[in-house]
Amino acid sequence: MSSVLVVGGTSGIGREFARFRAARGDEVILTGRDADRAGTAAKETGAARGIALDLTRPREIAGALRDIGPLDHLVLSGVARDENRVSEYDIETALSLVTLKLVGYTETVHALREQLHDDSAIVVFGGQAKERPYPGATTVATVNAGVRGLVNALAVELAPVRVNALHPGVVGDSPYWQGKPGEVLAGLRARTPTGRLATMADVVDAVDFLLRNRSVNAVELSVDGGWLLG
Repeated sequence: MSSVLVVGGTSGIGREFARFRAARGDEVILTGRDADRAGTAAKETGAARGIALDLTRPREIAGALRDIGPLDHLVLSGVARDENRVSEYDIETALSLVTLKLVGYTETVHALREQLHDDSAIVVFGGQAKERPYPGATTVATVNAGVRGLVNALAVELAPVRVNALHPGVVGDSPYWQGKPGEVLAGLRARTPTGRLATMADVVDAVDFLLRNRSVNAVELSVDGGWLLG
């Protein structure tokens, strides 16, 4: 049995990963910005417990994690959707996203440093906007590109703890993409070499692989069916 902390585990892929590992018999703790929602998600996924943690408030992270015990696996999957263009730049939302991923993720690792051991592993979530920006992705693309530098730095500083990044493409059955018009999803499938969009199960499996394989370190893994080639 492994001990697992999923930061950002109340919805989407983080929630599905928490469910997957809990069903396998691991001791899973998940976090969310709201304590009640985190507690509910823990009950629904089979996680041991849920705690409140807001990555955009990094000075409070250490306190929120003060009673976390030794960890085998840490998944930093908390994300935020940001629509920001240079022509209509919103400084506050940009600062929030930059803080969430580049400062919040790092402070989480800092707060848990003494709980990690030589065989521990960390997975950090990025995204494919860094490779194929779209209108409104000014901050998202920049921050996800920064995830590469963060992973490399952590892998060196935390060695032998392994640190890898996962960059999902369009996850067709995720809550966000399920709400898109059918023709949008059809167009995305047509531009994907596999002819299908990534699924939540695909991404969960990829996260699990990065955590389990002891020779995979400082790797950026794309799960997109080859979409970037389309």
